Amino acid sequence: AKIKGFRPGKVPRPVLQTHYKEYAEGETVQNLVNRHYREAIERERVTPVNQPEVDPKPIESEQALLFTATVEVEPVVEPQNYAGLELEKIQTDVTDADLEARLLQIREMYGTLEDIAEERELQEKDFATIDFAGTLDGQALDELKSENYFLEVGSHTFIPGFEEQVVGMKKGETRDIQVKFPDDYAQAQLAGKDVRFSVSLKGIREKKLPPLDEEFVKNFEQYDSLDALKADVRSSLEGDQKGRDEAAFQDVMVDALLKENPFEVPMSLVERQTFYLMADMQRRMTWAGMDKQQAAELSFSMHEKLKEQAEKIVKTMFLMRAIADKEGLTVTEEDLEAHLREMSAKFGKDVPSLRSKLEEEGSLEQVRMDLLQRKTFRFVEDKATVTIRETAATEGEGR
Repeated sequence: AKIKGFRPGKVPRPVLQTHYKEYAEGETVQNLVNRHYREAIERERVTPVNQPEVDPKPIESEQALLFTATVEVEPVVEPQNYAGLELEKIQTDVTDADLEARLLQIREMYGTLEDIAEERELQEKDFATIDFAGTLDGQALDELKSENYFLEVGSHTFIPGFEEQVVGMKKGETRDIQVKFPDDYAQAQLAGKDVRFSVSLKGIREKKLPPLDEEFVKNFEQYDSLDALKADVRSSLEGDQKGRDEAAFQDVMVDALLKENPFEVPMSLVERQTFYLMADMQRRMTWAGMDKQQAAELSFSMHEKLKEQAEKIVKTMFLMRAIADKEGLTVTEEDLEAHLREMSAKFGKDVPSLRSKLEEEGSLEQVRMDLLQRKTFRFVEDKATVTIRETAATEGEGR
């Protein structure tokens, strides 16, 4: 230590203590806490999930250092009653009506907007060009005003109650309407408020759909006939529906497993998963065209509901891992390679490049964990008594 007025190595101990005691004690305490904390974790055979909150006791000369470390740890799960579950699995059939509905959606994509030929009133599914100006408590607000606004009537993309009240208007007509903004509307000054709008209808257009015939099929290079298009659309619907059925059945399985195996999980992990779900929701809403600020506010308003979902996800992870450990289930290199081949075909990348990218991102271990969870779900399903209940896709909507 260098202290002005003293030669190196000749500084009296009391002087050193005056200048460096606080620093030395801090360094010593930090080193001792780190070492003994790690030893305690190993001795107790627990796995921390967050950083410890350390509360060191006052230091006394020549006395042992005492401190308390508080940390959340992974739960110890002893899985039971996971074999022999009685479960119901929905198997949803795709109907001709489902096929026709999807084909209609495809035709909608190739539809063209045309001005209405006759003088008639605005109706559902029309596309209206409108000017509107709104007032709140008699005061006009810029955010409630727009010109040449393009609105699909019946799309329910505007304030609830607005579209219904413009139905029946004629081109050139002006109408006063009143709507109530939702209580959870993103702009706080408008949430739950009654607003009066003056709406002027400037134009009406309707969508003309191409007929579903052999000429329409020419829009798609991969099909040589209308039957081929229909067959592929039906196959796609069946694949999508099978995925939804499997997801619903997995949810039924998880509920049954958690009922037989109640346990608590660290709230720090639940909060972490909750914010991941919120961020994912924001990404999807902004991708769909929602304003970023509105998407953020809406996702935060869903915090409590998403927290319930997050807790279930975290519990499922620990329980399925415990079942896998107990049954000796593992992900082999062959399992991983087969999955990477599926991913490479889906994303158009060769397996070595895909694997290298996953390793660089640190995602390969997560892929292994996902595969292990899938394998464990299959194991539980194989050991269960499963009753299949068939239903039509139109009946299964909203499940």
